[in-house]
Amino acid sequence: MATRELYLVDGHAHLEELGDLQESLQEAKEAGVCGILAVGMDIESNKNILQIAEANTQYVYPALGYHPWKIKEEEVEANLSFIRDRVRKCVALGEIGLDYKIKAKKELQGRVFGDLLEIAFESNKPIIIHCRYSHQRTFEMVKEKKIEKAVFHWYSGSINLLDEILSRGYFISATPALVYSPPHQEAIKHAPIEKILLETDTPVSYQGREARPKDVQVSLGEVARLKKLDPLIVAERTTANASFFFHVPFQPQVSYSICC
Repeated sequence: MATRELYLVDGHAHLEELGDLQESLQEAKEAGVCGILAVGMDIESNKNILQIAEANTQYVYPALGYHPWKIKEEEVEANLSFIRDRVRKCVALGEIGLDYKIKAKKELQGRVFGDLLEIAFESNKPIIIHCRYSHQRTFEMVKEKKIEKAVFHWYSGSINLLDEILSRGYFISATPALVYSPPHQEAIKHAPIEKILLETDTPVSYQGREARPKDVQVSLGEVARLKKLDPLIVAERTTANASFFFHVPFQPQVSYSICC
């Protein structure tokens, strides 16, 4: 029986948190993953991300970020300066955004996010957005700052807002949570395949199991199921989306074949 090769991109992974990094990267290659976006959270993780990317060129691509969970008033300027000074070394800014479920002050989060958006605008970098319980305000800030490229990570907000997001040309990402999350499922069903990226959010746990970049196959399968599309079409389209979004010519590593 004939086979077809899949090439996938994991658009969001916290690789610096993995104790089994090299094993996970090899497993990802064997699963058809041709590139991984390693996202940062603060100075320490950004340093680690840059080192991992340097050791795995043309496979791991760094995104420098300052996650709302990590924001502390006394550390803000150091984190922003680190990103400003190294922005040319990354392909995107992320993970950045707002989280209104945590205790960090909304005003402080907003100020930091605004500064990060300025850096993204000035450097013409795409952004990877965290927007838990803050979808509307996050979108408003991104729009106000005239950001050209943005992906709303693990989008589970309203469909009305999603229409506004899509009308601006922005993307959303699909995670393995599609297996069980109705709001996430509805968003992915609604968005055109041309505006979807695949990701894992490694090493987040889904139903008790920690994700790894190879699990982008789960995201692929769920998008194909929900949108009633051939997995090969989803793989080709989302990898093309990732190449456009991150301005990276992702190259096949080890092909992963499926029967046709």
